[in-house]
Amino acid sequence: MATKKKAAKKAVKKAAPKKKSATAKKAVKKEPFKNYVTHLKAGDPAPVFQGLDQDGKKVSLDGFKGKKLALYFYPQDLTPTCTVQACNLRDNYSALKKKGIEVIGVSEDDAASHKKFEAKNKLPFRLIADPSHEVINAYDVWGKKQFMGKIYDGLVRTTFLINEKGIIDHIITRPTTKAHAEEILELWGL
Repeated sequence: MATKKKAAKKAVKKAAPKKKSATAKKAVKKEPFKNYVTHLKAGDPAPVFQGLDQDGKKVSLDGFKGKKLALYFYPQDLTPTCTVQACNLRDNYSALKKKGIEVIGVSEDDAASHKKFEAKNKLPFRLIADPSHEVINAYDVWGKKQFMGKIYDGLVRTTFLINEKGIIDHIITRPTTKAHAEEILELWGL
């Protein structure tokens, strides 16, 4: 009878799943999610774009030849983080202009939404309405992103610093929204 009990215990041990060692658990651990990043890089010619701003006026890259341009892409008008970023650029707009830097914002919102965003926050710069994603796709800033634990496709907050010759000097893939103007000035050494 004792041998039957021992045999039964052995059978249970063999059937039970083995516990993974601590090193095996670490190997299974996933890397943290990383937002999509544009394929464009510093030194590339800036993709040509054309769109309409919040007032229905045409805006194109050609209009900024001979000027530095901070072309910033943001997810949505009138949202907390996008408002903080826009207001930082607004509050430092005169410093940017003194250094010869123009600012243009782009999102998939329409012109009416941009107009409300501009009026509510007294924004001194132009906002391109891009619901058809022509500019967004040209700059490759639409892709997988994570917000509040959810992963989805959306506009990835990115800023392109384009020089007077239409070449991308810098790309800010994770802008500090509260100090974005300062980032721009620092990257351009101004």
